[in-house]
Amino acid sequence: MPYAGLTPDVMLNAVDSVGYRTDGRLLALNSYENRVYQIGIEDEKPVVAKFYRPARWSNEQILEEHAFTLELAAREIPAVPPLAVAGRTLHEFEGFRFAVYPRRGGRAPELDDPETLEWMGRFIGRIHAVGALAPFVHRTTLDIETLGEEPREYLVGEEIVPADLEDAYISVLDQVLDGVHETFDRCGSATSIRLHGDCHPGNVLWTDDGPHFVDFDDARSGPAVQDLWMLLSGDRGAMTRQMSDVVAGYEDFHEFDRRELGLIEALRSLRLIHYSAWLARRWSDPAFPAAFPWFQTTKYWQDQILQLREQVAAMQEPPLGPI
Repeated sequence: MPYAGLTPDVMLNAVDSVGYRTDGRLLALNSYENRVYQIGIEDEKPVVAKFYRPARWSNEQILEEHAFTLELAAREIPAVPPLAVAGRTLHEFEGFRFAVYPRRGGRAPELDDPETLEWMGRFIGRIHAVGALAPFVHRTTLDIETLGEEPREYLVGEEIVPADLEDAYISVLDQVLDGVHETFDRCGSATSIRLHGDCHPGNVLWTDDGPHFVDFDDARSGPAVQDLWMLLSGDRGAMTRQMSDVVAGYEDFHEFDRRELGLIEALRSLRLIHYSAWLARRWSDPAFPAAFPWFQTTKYWQDQILQLREQVAAMQEPPLGPI
């Protein structure tokens, strides 16, 4: 249990250790991979403390994520970087690495509004314009091996899937991965840039001044469309209209290679596979059975088989367009 020793006292003392005067107030925020808490500060606004999951990232990888968000903020792009204390953004206390962030409020973006989508596109375009200036050195790259092949081997090797569904799941999983490889080959080489990496609506907080982007924990190198496709929903026509709005704003600041539209369903497929393996790997963490009780049910795996079959068909469709 990686967080067994992360008690309330440890968290408060950790934040005190970098110069804050905590007042004892703790509020758990919605995070499972790491532990994230809003922590009250005497006579000041609360801060947000993020305690990194042990052994997931190296110090160099975490610091590279911090440097990217600081670079964005320096260019007045609304990312939320960690606060520097005595010139440092990454700290350690009793074996736990952590960072302290300013608290930022906001609401979920209204993605059924074309103006909101265009606004989102403009800011992601600005993020990518900076992301394209230099590569990550230590962060991982979005690739089929990391997000597809390796999770497949884990799920099969650890016998995660119920025995009566295992053959059907493995069969469709292999069909999906064949389709992913074919899709990437068909679309050709995409330019790899620094990305947010997990730009779903839950990682965007909206205010009257527009969006700001939080949780760059999955920042990695990859094709630009990875930060766009998770904003889409609905049928093919709806997704085409939505992507048109996003790209209209995006291209105010960064050119979008429309060949990458052909990668959307392959990237969606990889996310489905990776998500199941992520849940399986984290199951020994008590937070996961409590938050995802349906994961070990037969219905979950039946639904996964159906979704993956749909992805086999979706990857054979033409890309969204014209956009």
